[in-house]
Amino acid sequence: MQDRRQVELINFLQEELTIPVNSIKFALRQVKQTPSMLPMTLWQYGLVTLIQLEQIFDWLEQDSSV
Repeated sequence: MQDRRQVELINFLQEELTIPVNSIKFALRQVKQTPSMLPMTLWQYGLVTLIQLEQIFDWLEQDSSV
């Protein structure tokens, strides 16, 4: 994931989905080699719900079409 895009995703996670910073930091450590896996890692560790995961994918899809 591009640096700017990752920052935007993290902002979305914090501001729109109110994911705690510590949860995001934990997930980022888990995906150090493959940052594009951040949404799935958050879900895998129970840090986001399935509904939130869908919202993340919707946001990523919407953002990439702009």
